[in-house]
Amino acid sequence: MVQYDEGKRTRRQALTGLLAGAAAVACSTGAQRDASEGLSPPLALGEGEPGQAPPPAAMGRAATDQVALGLTGIQVSRLAMGSGTHGYGGASDQTRLGLTAFSSLLVDGFERGITFWETADQYGAHRHVAAALRQVGRQNVVALTKSHAETAADMQADLERFLRELGTDYLDVVLLHAKESARWTEECAGAMEYLEGAKQRGLIRAHGVSCHTLAALELAAATPWVEVDFARINPFGLHMDADPATVKAVLERMKRAGKGVIGMKILGQGDAVERFDEAIEHAVRLDCIDGFTIGFVSNAQLEQVTTKVQSV
Repeated sequence: MVQYDEGKRTRRQALTGLLAGAAAVACSTGAQRDASEGLSPPLALGEGEPGQAPPPAAMGRAATDQVALGLTGIQVSRLAMGSGTHGYGGASDQTRLGLTAFSSLLVDGFERGITFWETADQYGAHRHVAAALRQVGRQNVVALTKSHAETAADMQADLERFLRELGTDYLDVVLLHAKESARWTEECAGAMEYLEGAKQRGLIRAHGVSCHTLAALELAAATPWVEVDFARINPFGLHMDADPATVKAVLERMKRAGKGVIGMKILGQGDAVERFDEAIEHAVRLDCIDGFTIGFVSNAQLEQVTTKVQSV
């Protein structure tokens, strides 16, 4: 989710003002503070400088591209709108916008072509997502949520509640949330078994995990049950499970195994907002992820990210 931390408030306000007056900018998710001082244009490398490397080739990628999520058969927009910036205890920066404001932001993203929305139980955003789904049509959006359940009974209770809260009879993807243990497959065996059965019954389309340690990530890469993985990745090593090169190597193994991989913490939980261009360019150029999620709290942020993605 786009993490525009409180310490970056002045920078964000500066960024949003310039963007609003210049015609609009954004990226994948649903949450954070207004960005404001317009981002620097991409650097023109090697223009008339002898010995300087030429600029990398343009990727021709867009936030709205429909891409395959591994081998799940699910198509998602390259950018996902998240809803969990500073999300804990049933609230997040997105939900603090209010039901109408955040659901409207999701709809605005959909109208731009962002068809992938991600959330989690702990963010308290299910009713906001549900309100937006009613406006755009359930079949037109890929909806992903996450659960902390470990047992079959707890996962059953969670999934039944999630379906009610989101106002749908199926979910596209359900993840085990924020796994850290090197033994999470043993600890969550009951929940995993229940989700596999739920997939067979048509209640979900795919299952997987979001990882918050290198040990958990390595285990996810080696576990056939994992069809989709959320992984922390940015070029700075901020709030990641290991250094970028190490994480990238694990994600490459996941991709070779046919798993869907979505990057998160693209802006280092807000700590890399001052290096926005570098962070977004890094995410767009990564071939070891299918897409990435960012949380927005304004259309200005969304416009800023989508415009930058297009320019890479």
